[in-house]
Amino acid sequence: MNIIVCVKQVIDPEAPPSSFKVDPDTNKVVSTPGISLVLDPYAEYAVEAALRIKDSTGGTITALSLGTNLLRDVVKKPLSMGADELILLEDNAFVEGDSWSTAYALAMAIKKIGDYDLILCGRQASDTDAGQVGLAIAEILGLPSVTVVQKIDITDGKAKVERVIADGYEVVEVSLPAVITVSNELGEPRYPTIKGIMAAKRKEPIIWKPADIGVEASQIGTAGRRTKLLKLFQPVREGKCEIIEGETLEEVGGKLAQKLREANIL
Repeated sequence: MNIIVCVKQVIDPEAPPSSFKVDPDTNKVVSTPGISLVLDPYAEYAVEAALRIKDSTGGTITALSLGTNLLRDVVKKPLSMGADELILLEDNAFVEGDSWSTAYALAMAIKKIGDYDLILCGRQASDTDAGQVGLAIAEILGLPSVTVVQKIDITDGKAKVERVIADGYEVVEVSLPAVITVSNELGEPRYPTIKGIMAAKRKEPIIWKPADIGVEASQIGTAGRRTKLLKLFQPVREGKCEIIEGETLEEVGGKLAQKLREANIL
């Protein structure tokens, strides 16, 4: 099995909301200095799914990422977990894209890689939550796809997967090659080992520019966008608190019940 896993460097989603603000003039998120960059947690589940398949069937795992100023300690995490190769689409032309132009660049890189049986992505990215890139890669490459998967079994050139739905899961079988987006229901990703971390430090990623994957700058990044962001804003959340007082617990409970009835909650 030759597996390609698409991963992404993101601002740490565990950072407090107060660390971010939106610039209304540029429609961009501005973070305060000191916020860490990490490998997208959803992408880590995809890496873990690939490693479980490799553990059971053998094969190779190639991690693929896109951006600029990619921190090596961040994007090398798949290598430290057990992936075999890391390819970076690293050029200013790739940045500020939408889901489609990002997927197009990744799909062209996957075409260049050529020898693959399975493409894995996270169910969505923790910074945009769009969940579109994996499906767009499948559309561009003409491959079948299954989304929000919690388990993958490979047999006889097919993948039998458990796809998460609202009240459980459904079992889907898909012929390979295919694109599968992996959900957090898969289970916690493994921690990198000391041996893996040291091996990752020694291994240099392969760097591809737009010309290396046969695309024009007009097809990728900002120039290749097919959507226009009209407004990005932080939702306003307001809460009110009313203290109910009384001489006894029974009195307080009665007053609370009365308030709830007035609010049509009871």
